[in-house]
Amino acid sequence: MLTELLTPPAWVILLPLATAICLAFVRDHRQAGWINLASAAGTALLSFRLPWQQTVGALLLVDPLSAHMAILTAFVGFTTAWFSLGYIRTEATAGRLDPWHLRQYHALFQAFLGSMLLALLSNNLGVAWVALEAATISAVIVVGLSRTAEAVEASWKFFILCGVGIALALFGTIVLALAATPILGPGLPTMTWTSLATAGPQMHGTLLNLAFVFLLLGYGTKAALAPLHAWMPDAHAEGPTPVSAVLAGSIPGVALVLILRLRGLLVGNPEAISPGPPLMALGLVSILLASLSLWRRRDVKRFFAFSTVEQTGVAAFALGLGGVGATFAAILHLTLHTLAKAAVFQCVGRAAQLKGGQRFTDISGLLSRNVPLGLTLAAGIVAVAGIPPFGLFTSEFLVMAETVRLQPYLAILLGLGLVIGGWALITRLITLCTGPETPNPGPAVHWTALVPAWLHLALVLLLGLAMPESVTAWFAAIAEVAR
Repeated sequence: MLTELLTPPAWVILLPLATAICLAFVRDHRQAGWINLASAAGTALLSFRLPWQQTVGALLLVDPLSAHMAILTAFVGFTTAWFSLGYIRTEATAGRLDPWHLRQYHALFQAFLGSMLLALLSNNLGVAWVALEAATISAVIVVGLSRTAEAVEASWKFFILCGVGIALALFGTIVLALAATPILGPGLPTMTWTSLATAGPQMHGTLLNLAFVFLLLGYGTKAALAPLHAWMPDAHAEGPTPVSAVLAGSIPGVALVLILRLRGLLVGNPEAISPGPPLMALGLVSILLASLSLWRRRDVKRFFAFSTVEQTGVAAFALGLGGVGATFAAILHLTLHTLAKAAVFQCVGRAAQLKGGQRFTDISGLLSRNVPLGLTLAAGIVAVAGIPPFGLFTSEFLVMAETVRLQPYLAILLGLGLVIGGWALITRLITLCTGPETPNPGPAVHWTALVPAWLHLALVLLLGLAMPESVTAWFAAIAEVAR
């Protein structure tokens, strides 16, 4: 069993965790930043080989779903570490982060990344629970690093709300193990995803239903599905921007993957409830609540945090629809949104840092002095709004098509939420990029600082213009595994 830790897929997890330990002893934040980047790049390169290293073991499960999400998480971790080099250096120069907090930042970044990858690639539900909690604690500490009253409050809210969620998930995990014990016997198999999948149709329906309800509420909190989303706007608004870039897709994405695997246990059990309606309900509530809330946001990072709640709701709703087509659309949407939103937060964070504030009135008129930054942010907002030629238009179209085919009456609510949210995004785009110039325009951003965001947007554009046949086949394989 332990020999699995020496296999190449395990290196994807072990590299960032080992780097986190090493970075705890590095005093110079400049050296730590380069070590952080090198480790993130190595993790991303290792993750790119996962599709050819698929395996099922007692500890690791590398199938198309986990491999894809691990590649996405590692890639965003790499580009965010790249973006962090300049961002953290500016924070240190301005005195907003002292040397001790800088040392914590880089170590916690790698701990967060390694924990996310462990949750995705583990074949054990208990290990995934521990890894997701470790990632949450790492992110909680980073959110409060600035030690302002607002940051500390946001950090505590993040910890308490997600702590309640993970406690519910723990209870659900225990109940699920109890439901599996009569079929699989005591021991490790009762916590192993592959064993649970075979035992799902034979489990006691009542216990399985109870486990699903608690796990859905617990991991739904991590996914920031309304009304369990209250931690996300504060965490985005008060935490360092690199944290916002990875939080926008990583924790919600991992939580949705775990919910997706749980959905498969209920689908084959004749005594279990249908997992679709609860997922669709949470998804629709998230879409409608977040799209309406966008119109009342004055803080730009809170605004895009609510946009993340909306887009996560779209993915959850598609997973609730079920079937290969809807699952294909959900995974595609989750992938594209993670890439696009990370690019948006990188642009917004740089603008807020240079202009000394993150309200819309502070950042207005970017195109007047910072043309590359303004154009990149505009492209990111257009992508997130689901406007062609960017790929989110394709994923939202596929979700809408599946809704019309399977649940036509719900298509009205889904379409209404998407239109309201897209309208709010375009309205704010006009303010941020072409509105009146602020009194403190800030220095221009050099184009090299925008390369990580350009990489993200290029991928979103490519998948919107012409998705290669091999990529389509890959997403189809994921949908077959996860349906």
